[in-house]
Amino acid sequence: MTDQRIPSGIDTSRPSVARMYDYYLGGKDNFAIDREAVGRVEAAMPEVRQLALENRAFLRRAVRYLVASGVRQFIDIGAGLPTAGNTHEVAQRAAPESRVVYVDNDPIVLAHGRALLAADELTTVIGADLRRPADVIGDPELRRLIDFSEPVGVLLIAMTHFLVEEEFEPVMGSLRDALAPGSHVALTHVTSDHHSPEAVVGVEAAYRATPTPIYFRRHDEILRLFDGFDLVEPGLVTIDAWRPDPADPAPEATGWLHGGVAVRR
Repeated sequence: MTDQRIPSGIDTSRPSVARMYDYYLGGKDNFAIDREAVGRVEAAMPEVRQLALENRAFLRRAVRYLVASGVRQFIDIGAGLPTAGNTHEVAQRAAPESRVVYVDNDPIVLAHGRALLAADELTTVIGADLRRPADVIGDPELRRLIDFSEPVGVLLIAMTHFLVEEEFEPVMGSLRDALAPGSHVALTHVTSDHHSPEAVVGVEAAYRATPTPIYFRRHDEILRLFDGFDLVEPGLVTIDAWRPDPADPAPEATGWLHGGVAVRR
């Protein structure tokens, strides 16, 4: 994306997490500042692009699992820029009546998503921030598609590692309390387990240049995000070990992400 094509209102003075992720996946909706930030991440974590593809594969498997469990409505928080294998594509391929709401606070994500989904009555995009879950839950456009008296699948894919520890219960508790029994949450989170401290410090330093710092955590720390939910088998594991699907193979495992799916008690 060249400077001449920058939409009004877009801040290109700092890297954007959504645009960085777009670049990890080989997209073109990013700017030089985002690519420079990715270069700093890659210097500490050379396999970061592989990690992004591995994360997308987990998303597809988790959505298929939720559909098979009877879920027909999804909230994908921090959805990022549109790419192949989006939540609504996976869910509606398995169950065409599935309803999907994408949530993001990046203006480029919102513009692209709304343009892409303008004619889709079962899918929409809203602007909101995970750190203000009441804004997500109460959004009128979300409420048009999501019935909280029925099971909902909440997707937090590579999102909760942007929360500070003090935000865990306010955010996850608000989401949990809004969900009917039988609802599910699926999340992935970067981990420091079995990785060099130098690599972790290098990635965290790169993300401190963005409006959204990242926090690597241990397995036991990430487990706290599932308080009030029951993890389904195989529990919280590195994402390559979460219900691998030979029909949809993931890239070689990086071990940088823990992931899990849990059901509302």
